[in-house]
Amino acid sequence: MTTHLPSSPPPSLPPSLIATLPGSFYSDDAVFALEQERIFESMWFCAVRAADLAGPGAFRTVQVGRESVLVARAGDGSVRAFLNVCRHRGARLCTEESGRVRRAFSCPYHAWSYDLTGRLVAAPNLTEMPDLDRVGYGLIDVHVREWLGYVWVCLAGEPPSFEACVVGEVTARLGDGDPIGNYGVDGLELGRRIVYDVRANWKLIVENFMECYHCATIHPELVGVLPEFAGGYAAQYYVGHGAEFGPDIRGFTVDGSEGVDRIPGVTEEQDRRYYAVTIKPQVFVNLVPDHVILHRMFPLGAGRTVVECDWLFTGDVVAGGRDIGPSVELFHRVNLQDFEACERCQPSMGSRAYARGGVLVPSEHHIGAFHEWVRDRLA
Repeated sequence: MTTHLPSSPPPSLPPSLIATLPGSFYSDDAVFALEQERIFESMWFCAVRAADLAGPGAFRTVQVGRESVLVARAGDGSVRAFLNVCRHRGARLCTEESGRVRRAFSCPYHAWSYDLTGRLVAAPNLTEMPDLDRVGYGLIDVHVREWLGYVWVCLAGEPPSFEACVVGEVTARLGDGDPIGNYGVDGLELGRRIVYDVRANWKLIVENFMECYHCATIHPELVGVLPEFAGGYAAQYYVGHGAEFGPDIRGFTVDGSEGVDRIPGVTEEQDRRYYAVTIKPQVFVNLVPDHVILHRMFPLGAGRTVVECDWLFTGDVVAGGRDIGPSVELFHRVNLQDFEACERCQPSMGSRAYARGGVLVPSEHHIGAFHEWVRDRLA
């Protein structure tokens, strides 16, 4: 069956304004189903923090589009990912969100068991089925890459180039070279994780993260640290730009007080600056001199998105029990403020008042490229 995307003639707009997507793009279940197929199940998806898979047999299950994906640490230390479906009768293999098995995953229905490489290794009366191909009837593999200390998966049969679609997003935002490499993100450790259950469409969250027209209205703490945000232009509006700390600000903290030790590789040019990166479709990276904040979105419905937010610090800071509270509190407040704003918008996406969408002002025009990207993926 063909899904027809909702559309309507755009209103006549003055040159300073750009039309947004129609409201149904944020509220229609058919549009969301198409996004699951053509975006989340077709692109690289940041699924799990690699350090959460501590040792052979450690696993986590995550929702990627319409599929449950089982990500596990194999016996040789590598990370493997599979569709979380038993090959016998289709039962959900692992029902827990995370855990550890000793040698194999065993289906709770008929006890078909698979080793950490996905091979079928045991089943009741297996000797009566000598013609059963244990590899062919093993778990269905999912493509895996590790980068920035996270496990990225792709459900597509032929995955797109990771370098072009993931690393390339960072380069396009920060400029040539390897500026994100200075932060040594893959060597940082988890200081805090907060999970938010947001009653809003994932695209509203992306759009909100990309602009700062709202910053002076709802982010007093953030604007206090980054006063240039009061002007309405976000750091992402300019390639390579990092928003500069205010002259009296000593750290990226809720009250501007001194933070913790600077990440060793951060350059003088990057010091006292904040950089934001969107990696489509579901990752935000925030870079400041002494820590990194990484958001992963898990879209679960047209109007529901779970966001996992990790605050990453150097190992010395975490092991030494340094006070990271003021650093965490700043962006935790930003998250709460942003998600409340998105939840305020979500009910109106189905309103006749927003049937043809809204508008983007000049400081938001770069969001128009995101809208075109969405249309292209779904077309």
